[in-house]
Amino acid sequence: MRILQIVPSISLVYGGPSQMVLGLSAALARAGVEVMVLTTDSNGDTGQAPLDVPLDSPVEQDGYQVRYFRCSPFRRYKFSLDLLGWLYQHAKEFDLAHIHALFSPVSSCAATVARSRSLPYILRPLGTLDPADLQKKKQLKQIYAALLEKPNIAGAAAIHFTSLQEANVSERFGVSTKDLVIPLGVQLPSSNPPSPIPDSPFPTLLYMSRIDPKKGLNLLLPALENLLAEGFKFHFVLAGGNPQDPDYEAKIKAQVQGSPLVEYATIAGFVTGDRKASLLQQADLFVLPSYYENFGIAVAEAMASGTPVVISDGVYIWQDVQQAEAGWVASLTVESLKETLRLALSNGEERRLRGERAKEYALSHYSWDAIAQQTIAAYKEILSERA
Repeated sequence: MRILQIVPSISLVYGGPSQMVLGLSAALARAGVEVMVLTTDSNGDTGQAPLDVPLDSPVEQDGYQVRYFRCSPFRRYKFSLDLLGWLYQHAKEFDLAHIHALFSPVSSCAATVARSRSLPYILRPLGTLDPADLQKKKQLKQIYAALLEKPNIAGAAAIHFTSLQEANVSERFGVSTKDLVIPLGVQLPSSNPPSPIPDSPFPTLLYMSRIDPKKGLNLLLPALENLLAEGFKFHFVLAGGNPQDPDYEAKIKAQVQGSPLVEYATIAGFVTGDRKASLLQQADLFVLPSYYENFGIAVAEAMASGTPVVISDGVYIWQDVQQAEAGWVASLTVESLKETLRLALSNGEERRLRGERAKEYALSHYSWDAIAQQTIAAYKEILSERA
């Protein structure tokens, strides 16, 4: 089986949803699937230099190939005529395309090209069909959907959602679709690197995600301030960045530094590699109160590290967390989040038990090899239907 994975960028700047393509591709390759990733050299939308990679030539990586193309003529939108031209010429050499991201010009046009070349394709929306996300630039998206995404969805062999709730809430613009619900995988930790933060006598509470308005930091910071005012003590670690919106990132950091939290907080910035793994493994509690999150890769990573989680019911795997007793779930208010954090911070033994359950659940549900087997089964079903 020869599979194309098409994604606008795999730069770290764009966070987990793009990076997951690499984990999936490696797991598919281990299972014997021939995989090529088509992507661009985009490395941010605010003046960053493009990725320093070979262009239009295969790069061998973890058993699969990546082929990068220059962003041109619309670098700001991660668009590449060269990528689309290559796809048009070589589509017949592949069995299926798995296209990641809607409302992204190169992905939208790739679906159109695939359809014109009779190459079956799966679309993964990355949360872009969520009604809350569709409210952003609403009129532009309505036009875009009518011209491109509605025909693309209608022509897709399937739509790949990463949680049942994402599938339930997502817009299809009146089109009937075949839905696949396959979660994302995470790289399971294999070591215990040294801590990058100072020891604290208090429980360590970790936020690790993009610093973005949708992540609920406007709920989290007041909730933490209220807990401090009531006498609760903890060490809050704020890890993450947002090169796409540096003003908001600066605003949040200034808010922490100008509040009572500053005495109990570490601002870690954007973290990767061993530093990231260490923070996840050594935190006593992970928190992510997003307004909407089609999956929540950071949540799954924390669970895989044995760290219990406090999430909002806007993180669409909240039912999994609740049923597995892998953490606690709050509603999207400051008061609910404060009370949930109070409960979690008050009982170290319960945190330990829920951390163990979190790790067990992640091992069985979020390992890349398990995800790859589900994905291969979906690929084979689609191809057999078209045989």
